[in-house]
Amino acid sequence: MDKRNRKKFSLLLCLVIWSVVGYSQKMLSTKAGAISFTASGGAEKIAAINNDVDCKLVDNTGQMVFTLLVKGFKFENQLMENHFNEDYMESTRFPKAGFKGYITNISKINFTKDGVYDAEAEGTLNIHGVNQKVKATGTITITNGKATLKSNFKVKLKDYKISGSYIGDKIAPDATITVNCKF
Repeated sequence: MDKRNRKKFSLLLCLVIWSVVGYSQKMLSTKAGAISFTASGGAEKIAAINNDVDCKLVDNTGQMVFTLLVKGFKFENQLMENHFNEDYMESTRFPKAGFKGYITNISKINFTKDGVYDAEAEGTLNIHGVNQKVKATGTITITNGKATLKSNFKVKLKDYKISGSYIGDKIAPDATITVNCKF
């Protein structure tokens, strides 16, 4: 094979490899995921939801990334929302929260077959400028080729240096986080 044909062959081989790699994985994403939390410690209900969560999931590797703006959490009570942003989360100083990690049992999830699959995730959760390793379980539901990811887990507020005079009184020391992302 002469030099010119070798270059053409090399280029063709690179294109074939690139197309196989490119088509063998699928990036699932949404910018309208929902993450909510409850941290009710007393008689007062403390709960909020953020419906503007950016989530990306690579189906064959299980790599996941969630990002959200802390000010995107909406409460039933505006005063509670103000205290959350100013006093507890300091959202001007720490505007974003997020998770980067993997679904560790991704090989057990068939994204081409309808069903409900158990999912186990590990990674780093960043809240209030603090990174913590976390593990969480959840489900991935496939319906007509569309995936939905759901999970519930708890975090300790002190692990993320979230403090305030009402924690332990009106605010629970742990928050229950609920994730619901439809891709």
